[in-house]
Amino acid sequence: YFSHPLAVAGILTGWHLDAQALIAALLHDVTEDTEITIAEIGEKFGKVTAELVDGVSKLDKIEFQSIEDAQAENFRKMLLAMARDVRVILIKLADRLHNMRTMEAMTPAKRARIAGETLEIYAPIAHRLGLNQTYRELQELSFRHLRPWRHAALSKAVQKARGYRRDVVERIQRDVEKSFAQAKLPVQVYGREKTLFSIYKKMSEKHLSFAQVNDIFGFRIVVGTLMECYMAMGVLHQLFKPMPGRFKDYIAIPKGNGYQSLHTTLVSPLGTAVEFQIRTEQMHAVAEKGIAAHWMYKAKGAGANAQDAQRLGAMWLQSLLDIQDETRDASEFLEHVKIDLFPDSIYVFTPKSKILALPRGATPVDFAYAIHSDVGDHCVAAKVNGEPVALRTELHSGDVVEIVSAANARPNPAWLNFVRTGRARSKIRHYLKTMELDESRAMGEKMLAQALRAEGLQMPAADPNDAAAAALWQ
Repeated sequence: YFSHPLAVAGILTGWHLDAQALIAALLHDVTEDTEITIAEIGEKFGKVTAELVDGVSKLDKIEFQSIEDAQAENFRKMLLAMARDVRVILIKLADRLHNMRTMEAMTPAKRARIAGETLEIYAPIAHRLGLNQTYRELQELSFRHLRPWRHAALSKAVQKARGYRRDVVERIQRDVEKSFAQAKLPVQVYGREKTLFSIYKKMSEKHLSFAQVNDIFGFRIVVGTLMECYMAMGVLHQLFKPMPGRFKDYIAIPKGNGYQSLHTTLVSPLGTAVEFQIRTEQMHAVAEKGIAAHWMYKAKGAGANAQDAQRLGAMWLQSLLDIQDETRDASEFLEHVKIDLFPDSIYVFTPKSKILALPRGATPVDFAYAIHSDVGDHCVAAKVNGEPVALRTELHSGDVVEIVSAANARPNPAWLNFVRTGRARSKIRHYLKTMELDESRAMGEKMLAQALRAEGLQMPAADPNDAAAAALWQ
């Protein structure tokens, strides 16, 4: 009751959050564990702190072991709390992180349930908000509790590989540091290792043995300025040969959660593939702490940075709010959100060179709804890179997509078979439901008119000023 809130506040200090968030972290269990009310917290610590505590207190009642209506409704509450103030979810993620670190005393069944919920909901939310360090740790801890035997076996295999490859890693690091010294480019070189969960995921998805996963180790190069990122890449490409098709520029085109880095995979002198990530100090902070990093780089005071932080996750949060507006069924809403929580992004262009991030497998219909719901509703055809394509065509990074629309066009129910974004799915379903309602109303009016005629009566005009007609229509 004391050490847990203190630990949560400690995690938030590492993210450099403000005083209100830290006070809320210290008090986040008070209303549930004592008779203190939110109103009393508001009187003593201010309205904003009380709202943060209230938001997190509601979240603590959420369980995600199934998608029943009650749980989905609670998830809706969490979304609205996030939309009002992103610090609510940061406090909740810190709370969940500390809980995951201290689950040893729980029964195996309870550990598995909490770990499953963390892997399904909280780790993806951390990823969408750019908190990669937290995302990786939540995944790793969930893996350890969900698959203890596999986790132990992989851990042993990685330790053994670390011993075999220590000389290789040290030699590559020496060569890299020497090259940068000769180029007179000041850099920080860090060795990094894939997490056990990401190794396990790669082995499972690609049906590989541990020996076949050859990019367990990599390096991170941190430089001073944006231009030095590209200079550093030039130094590396002169030192080792780059692997064709394995270069990604997330600086020019950042990921949807704000992540920026250059990724390049090189072939070491021993023939092994080694990935390098090149970024500035600020990019590194955003890569590790995402939204929370904006509290670290204060340019115009805390308020301005809080707004920056809110904007970083604003597009995703706004898309979820749009889904909520048009999805009255709570289970359906949660289904849409889960689709949006696991995006493996591609980057496509509008004809005017605006960049849009979409999940892998997205189609021109997803693209149309990402631009505007009206564009999606009236979409009839599409062109990709100037060529006409079917609406179910899968888009790829770099594609230039143009949508052809018509005023009398309407969404096709068949689109639900291939769209990939929660936004497109919810908009199509909402339109179809509205259309069914309109058709039902029209049919009802016809039936009423026939019944009235049979009785020798006239259909009343739907005049809001006519009390008798209004009463009949109601």
